[in-house]
Amino acid sequence: MSPVSEASLWAALADPHRRSIVALLLERPRPVGEIVEACGLSQPSTSKHLKVLRDAGLVRVHQDAQRRVYALDPAPIAALDAWLAPYRALWTTSLDALGRRLDETSDDTDEPSAKD
Repeated sequence: MSPVSEASLWAALADPHRRSIVALLLERPRPVGEIVEACGLSQPSTSKHLKVLRDAGLVRVHQDAQRRVYALDPAPIAALDAWLAPYRALWTTSLDALGRRLDETSDDTDEPSAKD
């Protein structure tokens, strides 16, 4: 992933409204009107967010008669996922160690007390 596209992807996904739009489009392609209604934004505001997502390559648009229908483009998400893979491995190792520690602590507290 080139630095320019990486920066634009992160910038596009930094906004919570745009993340909401991406989540909607994960379910299925949607016309602008549905996106406006689901997000509770004005049509001009939604269009601006969709333009940012389109410029970042996260969504595609096609014309269906009078409607513009937006769909998620999975390729940039896959590139982000590949970029995050080494960090995910680090998190997994740390979380596994935490899980083992919690299991050890749980085993210590499961023993009956002298009062029982």
